[in-house]
Amino acid sequence: MPPPPRINSGFEKQFTAATALHQAGRLVEALAAYQRLRPLAPRDYRVLHLGGTALLQLGRVAEACPWLESALRILPHAAATHMCLGLAQSQSGLNEPAEVHLRAAVRLDPSNGENATNLGIFLVRIGQGAAGLEALRRGAELRPNVAAGWLNLGGALLTLGHPAEALVVHERAIALAPNEAIGHRGRAMALHGCHRMRESLAAFDAALRIDPLDVTSASQRLLVLHYLDDFSAAEVAEAHRAFGRLAAGLQPTRLLPLVGGPDKRLRVAFLSPDLRTHAVACFLEPLLGGLTAESFELVLYHDHAIEDATSARLRGRAALWRNFTGVPDGEVARQILADAPDILVDLAGHTGQNRQGLLASRLAPVQITYLGYPDTTGLTTMDFRLTDAIADPVGVAEALHTERLVRFAPTAWCYAPAADAPAVVTPPCCNDAGAAVAPVFGSFNNLGKLSSSTWRLWARLLAAVPEARLLLKGTAPAPDWIAQQAAAVGLDPARVTLLPVVVGQAAHLGCYAQMDVALDAISYNGTTTTCEALWMGRPVVTLVGDRHVGRVGASLLTAAGQGDCVAATEDEFIERARALVADRAGLAARSAGLRARLRASPLMDAAGQGRAFAQAIRACWARGCAG
Repeated sequence: MPPPPRINSGFEKQFTAATALHQAGRLVEALAAYQRLRPLAPRDYRVLHLGGTALLQLGRVAEACPWLESALRILPHAAATHMCLGLAQSQSGLNEPAEVHLRAAVRLDPSNGENATNLGIFLVRIGQGAAGLEALRRGAELRPNVAAGWLNLGGALLTLGHPAEALVVHERAIALAPNEAIGHRGRAMALHGCHRMRESLAAFDAALRIDPLDVTSASQRLLVLHYLDDFSAAEVAEAHRAFGRLAAGLQPTRLLPLVGGPDKRLRVAFLSPDLRTHAVACFLEPLLGGLTAESFELVLYHDHAIEDATSARLRGRAALWRNFTGVPDGEVARQILADAPDILVDLAGHTGQNRQGLLASRLAPVQITYLGYPDTTGLTTMDFRLTDAIADPVGVAEALHTERLVRFAPTAWCYAPAADAPAVVTPPCCNDAGAAVAPVFGSFNNLGKLSSSTWRLWARLLAAVPEARLLLKGTAPAPDWIAQQAAAVGLDPARVTLLPVVVGQAAHLGCYAQMDVALDAISYNGTTTTCEALWMGRPVVTLVGDRHVGRVGASLLTAAGQGDCVAATEDEFIERARALVADRAGLAARSAGLRARLRASPLMDAAGQGRAFAQAIRACWARGCAG
């Protein structure tokens, strides 16, 4: 910082008082003092920089930028001001100038670990993952004894799909700051990504013991419950209601009046981290056609660093698109309230990067949850949940939800297959060699969904069909993970093959040609994988469960005309899967006709499902209008 200009001692006393207020965290008073000082010395770098910093800290980022820009005109090589201006521009959505200033700060002060970390966070957010990780690693290494640098690196590793490395990094952060809940939360999320669900649950509990008001940990913990077999439907429902009570107690609920009558043109906003190439977008996009411009105005709130071709396509449908990645909750709430949607549809639930804590305070007169999460949110401010009568049976599922259930269609999903999907091929066991070819059962579900009960059931099936093999696909958290899971249930690991992740949707879908019959995970059913298997000509066998997360398969298969593949008991599951591979001619015929049956089913009736979806949203509004 340059020496201050020669100004009278009265000015210096006022400046000293202003900085004391700033250092004490009394930001509003400090800013007022800087504002009084600025006309007295309009070219005093210190006043401009610190005034801009105070505005940034107060969240008044648009006002901060002119102060910081004026400071840089006086001192162009001030790394601290470049950093503050870059952060302010980033929060204002001005990514190109923000990157220039953040990189300048690192270049001008290369030994400053905090600057490197801030640059890394920004680069990850705008989709420059590799460069962002490089900057974050540099930032952590420059401050090896500061937990924050490692925590930010660990968070980015999780975002970019590197849970094993994220686990190591978060454990290092915990060693430095064992009483910080955020470290235990990050470790829990990394364990989840490594499919170590029981350990993940324990780590979330550790975070909540440190900070019982940690809404993020409380939310992410709920997701983990669905991967375990230990908890009854009633216990899981009560855990969600407990979350709702926690979130409601942290901030008052807004009273937002419904403006206009039941027939007004509705401004409908969707909030999701998955408005990109993701299963949620895959199932949402066909339904949006039902929201005609005459009756609906579409607003999309994306909450993820990645924007891709799917994002661009969705953005083209919307009257308004915002990306909330990295934006603090308070600013997100302010922006949504200013946009004033009539209805806000949450597509995340308690998955990934969600904003359930904000939704607990109400951001729209009517709030709906749908699609991305297989359960209640637990929030009393979440008015409705869209579903169907198979996934959530009438008279049974109501007790498990805080929302009013709206069963809007025969099935709650609408599937649009990839345009470049390969043609269906005959199942391998049905080729010319006939019975000489051993059948292959397969599952391309997320390996984390393969609970102990799923492994045990599949082991029983392979015992009943001793010549059969099991084909899985995904990234195992450790080289011997599959062998360990198989051996734990008495299944010879040599009978299990794990296919690696492949690049491109067409290549992924092509892998279905290597199996004969697909098996659903029974505790946490597949959704996308079930639809993909059917489209690729592979029947799917599912076991109907006692709650939504275990009944998705039944809904999808019933809609697709495959109700004979829905088993009510484990014995029936085994018999139906065994019978499919025993009747090779029947399996070949079923495989050849599956794609046509799927096309003719409600599951691919985009126009009909879209109309039902729009009618359901309109009905939710009408119910709100009726009080």
